[in-house]
Amino acid sequence: MRVSQKEIFKKKLLGKASAKETFRESFIKAQSAMEYLMTYGWAILIISVVLAALFQLGVFNPMTFAPKAPPGACQVFRPNGPGTTSFINLEGICSGELPQYVAQFNGQSSYINVASSLSLSPTTYISAFAWINPSSQSTAIIEKQGSYGMKIGVQGAAPGQFAGYVWGTNGVCSSYPFVLGPGNWYLVGFTFNGTTVNEYINGKFYCSVSYTGSIPTSTSPVAFGGPSDVDGYIAGSIANVQIYNTSLSANEIQALYLEGIGGAPIDLQNLVGWWPLNGNANDYSGNGNNGQINGDVNFVSNWYNSYTPP
Repeated sequence: MRVSQKEIFKKKLLGKASAKETFRESFIKAQSAMEYLMTYGWAILIISVVLAALFQLGVFNPMTFAPKAPPGACQVFRPNGPGTTSFINLEGICSGELPQYVAQFNGQSSYINVASSLSLSPTTYISAFAWINPSSQSTAIIEKQGSYGMKIGVQGAAPGQFAGYVWGTNGVCSSYPFVLGPGNWYLVGFTFNGTTVNEYINGKFYCSVSYTGSIPTSTSPVAFGGPSDVDGYIAGSIANVQIYNTSLSANEIQALYLEGIGGAPIDLQNLVGWWPLNGNANDYSGNGNNGQINGDVNFVSNWYNSYTPP
């Protein structure tokens, strides 16, 4: 069937009209979208800024809503008194909940002393561990000094290098492959078995230094974050300090780390002192070695924004 020129011309006109209509509809939609953005754009921008600020403050951090153990929630019960080991057990909330507080040190004058009567016998076997969050290059974490003693700290040839050693010996590792970055939490500590000082970070073996003998105890007190003999101060936070009269095994140290920052002591029979630093400097080992706060030590509750559970 032959189509006339008139019909062909008519179809072309209809096609042009349809294209114009389509363009017009698209323009109207685009104009509406721009008006919507102009009307609600500022509100969307403000909401985005608020959400970013809340995220930065840790409001959306799952740790914010995790249960927090109050001060003294878990402690060691010694029915026969301090220093005894018969029938001892843990009492309270000891499931590894996060602490409400940690101790924050200013790096200049703040520290915690524990009585010099703290027993470290037998001194050929000892373990000392603590959770730390250094905010800058720091030194003291746990010390018992004098002419000799023990210490774990953060020091070395570069900022943030970890060292744990028997004081009065060359107990620093010869190499420093691990740097404790500011703003992160670490479990650090060492064991001494009469011949070797073994250092650990986050439950893993770090390095060892040979030393044969015993730890010469001194009359100076054990201290956290600063003096016993003014060797330096830590700038940052410390939590869950534990000292034992035994050399913990590698498996026990790994288990201690996996318990997290709110974990209970791993070996009650050989526990000398346990200072969670959850709101106070009390010793919850049942041995009564409470600490004395010196200087500007603050117990802060917003510590967990930088904490990642093991």
